[in-house]
Amino acid sequence: MKNILVPIGDHENAVNTLQYAIDFAEQVEAKVYLVHIYSSSKVSGSFVNMDNLLQKDSKEILKSHVKNVQVKNVEIISSTLKGHSIIDTLKQLIKLLNIDLIITSTKNDMADASVFIGKIAGNIIKDTEVPVLVIPTEAKFRPISKILMTIKSGSIKSLTTLDLLVKIQNTFKSTINLLQVKTPKLDASELALNEKLSSLINTLIPTNNATVFQGVLEFLHEENPDMICVIRRKRGFFKKLWQNDKVKKVDFDSNIPLLVLKGLS
Repeated sequence: MKNILVPIGDHENAVNTLQYAIDFAEQVEAKVYLVHIYSSSKVSGSFVNMDNLLQKDSKEILKSHVKNVQVKNVEIISSTLKGHSIIDTLKQLIKLLNIDLIITSTKNDMADASVFIGKIAGNIIKDTEVPVLVIPTEAKFRPISKILMTIKSGSIKSLTTLDLLVKIQNTFKSTINLLQVKTPKLDASELALNEKLSSLINTLIPTNNATVFQGVLEFLHEENPDMICVIRRKRGFFKKLWQNDKVKKVDFDSNIPLLVLKGLS
């Protein structure tokens, strides 16, 4: 892991997320690309200089955030970017900078208190193809000694899906406990674990639940992990969860960082 992308807004969560990203990057020896994306102005006439004002505000936001964190020995490359679509701009950066991981706040916008993951973070998870580490409002970095990973199907078709998890485990000497949630529609043939995944885990915890995240909530306090890990697949619960580009707290809520790996099926 070499390059971490941290898209950031002016929300109050931003500084906490940036500090977590810096602390994490220091441990995995990665550089941080910090970006603030502002919308291009479509007005004319007396507002022709609006883009210049937006760019200036964007630079001030980044400057303020960096000023309020401990940079340590981490290389931070910050930039303001103009774009009509945040996601399209991020996709371009992912390719250009060979991004390995995106670290984002649970809420980058002013979503109400009933929302756990806001629309921007939800879109990043749903519409990009690199792993995403989602940082709750009050989460502080601590060594990732214990990971609670949750899956339904043990099949993993992409050869690279688990690469980041392996890197984290090797860096922090993490223990990975795997919670396998058997949902009502899950076929018994899907329970067999991928060989690589099986080699990573310490304990397998089988459970029956309606959804993956209900299974997580059931064991969260018992396990007390430093990180939760799930795999976003193109079908199934994640598709349903993010169909409105956000996650309500009634569906899932946690103060523990959530790592979302990307699968093919």
